[in-house]
Amino acid sequence: DLREDLAEATAEGKRFAIMIEQRGCIYCTQMHEEVYVQPAIEELLNDKFFIIQINMFGDTEVTDFDGEVLTEKEAIQKWGVMFTPTILFFPKEVTQEAAAPRVAVASVPGAIGKSMFYNMLTWVLEHGYEGDENFQKYHARIFKAGVGPGGHGG
Repeated sequence: DLREDLAEATAEGKRFAIMIEQRGCIYCTQMHEEVYVQPAIEELLNDKFFIIQINMFGDTEVTDFDGEVLTEKEAIQKWGVMFTPTILFFPKEVTQEAAAPRVAVASVPGAIGKSMFYNMLTWVLEHGYEGDENFQKYHARIFKAGVGPGGHGG
């Protein structure tokens, strides 16, 4: 139940995210082997995020934020997710009954580089989606400044 997962994440002081993957996905493997294992990224993922994994073609039941109970593969079809990996990031509180992608504050549809991924994590943690600077501008600013793991070469 995504609502329960969000409540558990919030109780732990973490941000809730859904990672959608599939067996045999070379881009999922790339992210696990090259991006998620970067020390700064791994630390953020472990300490600041509560992530559940969903199999794009799985049969495990999922209860969406709108209360609909579906298998993983039915949820993926309903959500219109076409690529793996896809990560959906959620606000600390979901007050509306809607499908997961409609209440997500950000998404990563596919494999991306380590600096961009790190910056996405920090943008979500800093509530960048509530401000005037969209993610692409945030990433460009941080990258240009060359600071932290999200900057040049990070």
